[in-house]
Amino acid sequence: MKLRLLALLALSAVAATAATEAEERLTAATEALKEVMGIPDRTIPQELLAKAECMIIVPDLKKGAFIVGGQYGKGFAMCRNANGVGWSAPGSVRIEGLSGGFQIGATESDIFMLVMNKKGMNRLLSTKFTLGGEVAAAAGPVGRTAQAETDAAMTAEILVWSRSRGLFAGISLKGSTLREDKTWNRELYGKELSNRDIITKGMAAPKGAAELLTELNRYSSRK
Repeated sequence: MKLRLLALLALSAVAATAATEAEERLTAATEALKEVMGIPDRTIPQELLAKAECMIIVPDLKKGAFIVGGQYGKGFAMCRNANGVGWSAPGSVRIEGLSGGFQIGATESDIFMLVMNKKGMNRLLSTKFTLGGEVAAAAGPVGRTAQAETDAAMTAEILVWSRSRGLFAGISLKGSTLREDKTWNRELYGKELSNRDIITKGMAAPKGAAELLTELNRYSSRK
């Protein structure tokens, strides 16, 4: 009986820690968005933000390289409400995969993605997809004006940026897999939910997401 009680207490402690982690990551995503949008002339073009159907933020994506590179991180996806006004509650995502071009060692980067059309949004709401595979992805242009909208930006379904050690630039995460993370969804919403449920069915956002949605609305309103 004592062993069972101890096991239950241990599981409760793990769940509480994980829930705290998810909430902390919401705060980290908010801070990452604030900071990157505050970079003069080196930010995500607001014209693209205004056109985007969804945004994905993965704070502190971990990259490690030995012979080939590896990357792993968790974050959140928000999409436009059905009426085009405001943004949905955040669904949890994780990104993982292999890639080349990293130096030996390990770094952390904040990753930002804009989903530019309904086709890309539908892919996002599936259980998983591969960047550069099922979905056309490209490095996002940098700047505050419409001149930053390159040909790649006009044709890609998803645009990707990275901020690491103060540097902000468009990058390619080709070959990486993006999938929903139901564990964090359960921790944030208290029940089993898919990202499709959260984003398309008008779920109320958890308290910890309020500031993130406020910041997103601040920079991405549609006139």
